[in-house]
Amino acid sequence: MNEWTRCVVTPEISHEGYASLGVPVYRASTIPFADAGTYAKRLQRGDEGYSYGLYGTPTTRTLEQKITQLHGGCRTLLAPSGQAAIALAMLQLLQHGDGVLIPDTVYPPVRDFADTDLARLGIHARYYAPTDVDALAAMIDDRTRMIWIESPGSTTMEVQDMSAIADLAHQRGALVGCDNTWASPLYFKPLRHGADFVVEALTKFFGGHSDVLMGALTIKDNAIATRIRAGLGRMGVGVSPDDCSLVLRGMETMALRMDHGARVAGRLIQRLQGHRLVSRILYAALPGSPGHDLWKRDFDGASGVFSVVFTEAAAPHVGPALGVLKTFAIGASWGGTRSLVAPMPVRAVRSVRDWTEPDLVLRLSVGLEDEDDLADDIDRLIDFLEAQCPIASGGLH
Repeated sequence: MNEWTRCVVTPEISHEGYASLGVPVYRASTIPFADAGTYAKRLQRGDEGYSYGLYGTPTTRTLEQKITQLHGGCRTLLAPSGQAAIALAMLQLLQHGDGVLIPDTVYPPVRDFADTDLARLGIHARYYAPTDVDALAAMIDDRTRMIWIESPGSTTMEVQDMSAIADLAHQRGALVGCDNTWASPLYFKPLRHGADFVVEALTKFFGGHSDVLMGALTIKDNAIATRIRAGLGRMGVGVSPDDCSLVLRGMETMALRMDHGARVAGRLIQRLQGHRLVSRILYAALPGSPGHDLWKRDFDGASGVFSVVFTEAAAPHVGPALGVLKTFAIGASWGGTRSLVAPMPVRAVRSVRDWTEPDLVLRLSVGLEDEDDLADDIDRLIDFLEAQCPIASGGLH
């Protein structure tokens, strides 16, 4: 064999006696076949067979199976982001003339997708109050083919009654999908509570290091999974095995990171609760937060992501106050090793019920820093706000 050819042809190496705790990264676009007959029958290998890199390698299949086992589903499909997973599922399961009901508290890019792209395709999206099951029931009509759930809701953290909503949907022949990114399957398993499919933004707790984008769709029924998978193939949607390896590595510490985040978040909330410049704290595990009783009934834990609503007097100063933070970083997303704060406007992304509180809500997510350093940052934030809103004889000004 010529040296040029030897540079290209990979020799077969025995794997006998070799094992690794880490999942190997199998990269491939082309997958070679032993003979022409096998190649001709490559599409008969089934969902678990290998035919082309777009449809999976052993690395991607390992990640899919780990997530499937956590959720108790039949199949997991991977997408380039959590938002992509949501959009792709809706595109494959809805068609012209169908209707989808979406909670008013949904992740804003989902609302934008529904109002722009689904509307362009003749799919009618309407929004419902996330905690009003009776009002939702009245909205279901003959066109309704899907009810979307995001629980807790984006920024304002309302917990929904998934079992009741799923019962309503299935009685009328509609599917139920759920964004479960806040809780992850460690703390909530939507498929056990009636969802037909569940989306996770693997970008967050699964990846865990703020360096990878990916989403997952875990489906209860194989017929639905096959339908979505075929659509992803037609659209040429796949994920990188290298990115999958990062998510697989992140999963190994996910339980520890989430446990730490929840414990520290609880202590930071105690530090904020009751302060004269804090109107309320939105956190599913906190009594009084919307849907807290449903969280106690259905969830096995809480993540370290919560939101703070400040008083009318303090709210205008929250943005400038973030400049005093030394440990929290300012940024979108959550679930990584760094703690984050994100000032989130709410009013413009509500259409069912007006948001009457200060428009800026501060979302915090706890990472892996020392608790005292994070507490010091909270104190700096509050000290700044107090300097802007001193107590006077006539009250706050």
